[in-house]
Amino acid sequence: MPEHHVELVTIGTELLLGFTVDSNAAFLGQALSAAGVRIVRRTSVGDRPDEIRAAVDEALARSGFVITTGGLGPTRDDMSKGIVADLLGMPLEFDDRVWQAVLARYARFGRTPVESNRSQAMVPRGGVPLLNQWGTAPGLWLESTRGLVVLLPGVPLEMRMLTEHEVVPRLAGRGFGTIIRSATLRTCGIPESTLAERVGDVEAALAPLTLAYLPSVAGVDLRLTAWNIPAAGAAAMLDAGIERLRTVAPQWAYGVGDTDLAAVVLEQLRTAQRKLAVAESCTGGLLGGRITDVAGASDVFLGGIVAYDNRVKEQALSVPAELIANHGAVSAQVAQAMASGVATAFGAEVAMAVTGIAGPGGGSDEKPVGTVWFGFSIDGRVDAHKSVFGGIRTEVRERAVQGALLGLWQRLSVGTAAQS
Repeated sequence: MPEHHVELVTIGTELLLGFTVDSNAAFLGQALSAAGVRIVRRTSVGDRPDEIRAAVDEALARSGFVITTGGLGPTRDDMSKGIVADLLGMPLEFDDRVWQAVLARYARFGRTPVESNRSQAMVPRGGVPLLNQWGTAPGLWLESTRGLVVLLPGVPLEMRMLTEHEVVPRLAGRGFGTIIRSATLRTCGIPESTLAERVGDVEAALAPLTLAYLPSVAGVDLRLTAWNIPAAGAAAMLDAGIERLRTVAPQWAYGVGDTDLAAVVLEQLRTAQRKLAVAESCTGGLLGGRITDVAGASDVFLGGIVAYDNRVKEQALSVPAELIANHGAVSAQVAQAMASGVATAFGAEVAMAVTGIAGPGGGSDEKPVGTVWFGFSIDGRVDAHKSVFGGIRTEVRERAVQGALLGLWQRLSVGTAAQS
């Protein structure tokens, strides 16, 4: 079989209907690449015997190494094991060791398994059960003349733990030692097309690393990947590549890996010994929630005010009524007044304010849906800037939260108001 290549077959009608997001595939992509195995194709099929059989059969013919997720439970729609066993000519046999593990798990929770649970102790002849300490369905390691098939449960926690504790160690033992390494630079506030133009000047110099653009509501991640390069050399290349990318977008590149912009801002404030308060209108508390999602935020974040109604802006934040009347609630003047007001109310050296039109209604030619004004107060210096975000209501609100954090990060980084 092609060395270090695997195909992934995710099984479950709920995946095709969109009721369940296939997070398993994303996890396996990362975990396997770190172990030197590259997923070259991913197929999703429903809980239909003919579709499952065809998907695994075709994947084996192409690569000789297949991993499946889902279909290992005790219910009638869990049929993966029997179908793959038949395909490989490995008839199912009762495995008492697996059954005792199932009984022991049920006993720990004071429960008794039903007859259908016995199906989870059926193992293809010659196969190796991957005992599941986090659930009742064991994984399976099946080697045959057709190649290798690894069956994993679809429950995310069980799949992840079996991958980490059972699958990856076995792959390491088979000599899968060419590591595929990646590094990610996180950006926000710059469109993907603009970022691509800036990166275009240095992209050729990144070789042999490959570059991928990963846009999301939060921004655009730039992911560099090193293929078939020894670990030490790959790490050095990735570090140098990330720094080269950072130079083309310094005011938008806020971190690497899975860095959270809220955590970056809190650390800036912590270092500067400054306290933070927020005032929110269109985001309705999302900004405060994002900040308090970060462990340890309490030593920096004092609190916030959700001033959705104009009367609350006036009464709780001391925004003059004439400002709202003359400029509208979504304006630079009101955003600045909100920031000043919440800074005073909480005695904070630093404050952010957000006011905007999240939609789907409420927009105008002058202020279309997606218009958001941000106000900032840093040691009494107040300014504001505007962004116009695309997307549906939830996306506008999420982008507004990220925009507020970006604006404050930029200001704290350079000490002056950043250009937007």
